Amino acid sequence: MFDAPMDWLIIIVVALIIFGGTKKIPEMARNLGKATGEYKRGQMEIENELKNSMNSSAPKPEGQVDYMKIAQDLNIDTNNKTIDQIIKEINEKLNRTPETKTN
Repeated sequence: MFDAPMDWLIIIVVALIIFGGTKKIPEMARNLGKATGEYKRGQMEIENELKNSMNSSAPKPEGQVDYMKIAQDLNIDTNNKTIDQIIKEINEKLNRTPETKTN
């Protein structure tokens, strides 16, 4: 009899009206929206933590420069940037110009 999800939705709405009253429905919907937002924020935070831990735990070959660490030390935003863009910003931040040796 109640096989379709729409049937269950109708029953739930009727029960909410009977037990909660019509004034409580918008409040419950608002609370449900807030809870959903908190859940998504928490999920994104966990995903970011996992990505960061995976990136930081990867061993660097000996002699390789860790540009991400340098960029973080110089307070350069690295989100959505290629390594070439990060290197360019590091060079601009350090105002690096080629040095010439004078004898």
